[in-house]
Amino acid sequence: MPPKKEIIVFIVRRDTQCSKCNKELGSGSFIYLENGRALCLSCADLDHLDYLPSGNSALTRRAIKHSRIHAVVVQWSRRRKRYERQGILAEPKAIQRAMQDCLADAEIRKMRRQREQQKREEMDMKYIKEFATRIRKLFPRCPAQEEVKIAQYTCSKYSGRVGRSSSAKNFEPQSITLAVEAHIRHTYTNYDDLLLRGWERNYARAEVRDKVKRVLNHWRGEDSNE
Repeated sequence: MPPKKEIIVFIVRRDTQCSKCNKELGSGSFIYLENGRALCLSCADLDHLDYLPSGNSALTRRAIKHSRIHAVVVQWSRRRKRYERQGILAEPKAIQRAMQDCLADAEIRKMRRQREQQKREEMDMKYIKEFATRIRKLFPRCPAQEEVKIAQYTCSKYSGRVGRSSSAKNFEPQSITLAVEAHIRHTYTNYDDLLLRGWERNYARAEVRDKVKRVLNHWRGEDSNE
């Protein structure tokens, strides 16, 4: 069995643009290169991952261990003329679990408090509550409290996720549906497992498309009779 291909994400030093959605990406943004084209994390289907900076090797190892999928984050060093590792992107639950594993370490406890404070500051609770309400209206059969989880995740400030787009802030149904669809893809299908096994993103999406559609229709109350 061939070794798993490592996912690399780059921190850009100058302004660029996503080649798929044309979103402007300023200096310090994360991009993924696909066939030489720069993609934002949303278009690369990596926006469900959180950034964990380098600095604590034990924490990084445990986060990678607990995360089904992760990416290595690098940035070009002008002084050393090479790409240097800056951290990883991993599933939020995996990072949280890794922190719990390291809880005995006083430094990690401090990092956890800082992370929780940052998360609280990132949440615009009024906007999130309204976004969740709109999800419930469009998808009345969505499981209880699932709309809150989706809204909290997709509307996190500075994340670049669909919930922070101008159309989402106007509560346009298409943007809300995209947020729900992404949640279903990552939570209710084996999409992430396919990526981890080396599947190309487009093929993995096609593989789970029918399952995503069935769940969407069920949550809308439009179950197919086929």
